Amino acid sequence: MVRYNGQRRFSQHATMIALMLAAALSGSVQAHADTGIHVVMNQATVLKLARPADTVVVGDPEIADAVVKDSRTVVLTGKGFGMTNIVIMDAEGGAIVDDQVLVSRSVANTVRVYRRAFVQTLSCSPFCETSQKTAAEKKSDAEIGGN
Repeated sequence: MVRYNGQRRFSQHATMIALMLAAALSGSVQAHADTGIHVVMNQATVLKLARPADTVVVGDPEIADAVVKDSRTVVLTGKGFGMTNIVIMDAEGGAIVDDQVLVSRSVANTVRVYRRAFVQTLSCSPFCETSQKTAAEKKSDAEIGGN
């Protein structure tokens, strides 16, 4: 009987942990969904529009840039780190897109090495080499690490 109770307690604890983990993961997915459009620095994403666009406005052009390919396609490129917004309107002035844009550093296949005040970013695919930095990355590293 004691053994059964121990297994039952273990099962209850495992169930509780699984439920807490599921709740935490669902919260993080929802929080990520609320950030709007995510663009990686120096990369572009294509926005397909439901109806033809007439006006495209980016809140801070130093963070993101928008190029109109055709009336229903806009290419959004991450230029600097941070958060801005994009508003795309039709000919009547109705909003087609009104969303936040988050531009962040790519973390895929990269390693950041911190040595006191020095920050080094390595691109590892498959061997690690010093990656090329844009002006925005150099500024960010200088603000974080002092170099």
